Amino acid sequence: MSETVRYKQIEEKIIVIRDLPVILVNDVAELYEVETREINQAVKNNPAKFPKGYIIEITNDEKQEVIKNFDNPKIKYSPTLPKAFTEKGLYMLATILKGEKATQTTIEINFALMKFKHTVRRKK
Repeated sequence: MSETVRYKQIEEKIIVIRDLPVILVNDVAELYEVETREINQAVKNNPAKFPKGYIIEITNDEKQEVIKNFDNPKIKYSPTLPKAFTEKGLYMLATILKGEKATQTTIEINFALMKFKHTVRRKK
């Protein structure tokens, strides 16, 4: 897969909640090509790596806003409120997930977040 295509896939998953660029847990799982439950289990097994602010628990109002703006079917029909990883949370997740695919995905996510933040700053 080309770098441009991969960047576009990641960029499409970055949303802004509470003025922070985040990626929803189901989208993080998709990027790492694992099940969402695996990401949730990694977080549950390593609570010290995810202090307050590393993962955002989305409110019902925020969920409705995400559905309205992005029509995300995975959260639209989910009975639970989704979580979203902040940049710090994604860095910590990267310390848990192992393997060449995880390493490459982490590098690509970090690049996309850096580029996203740079683009946002230039628009202000």
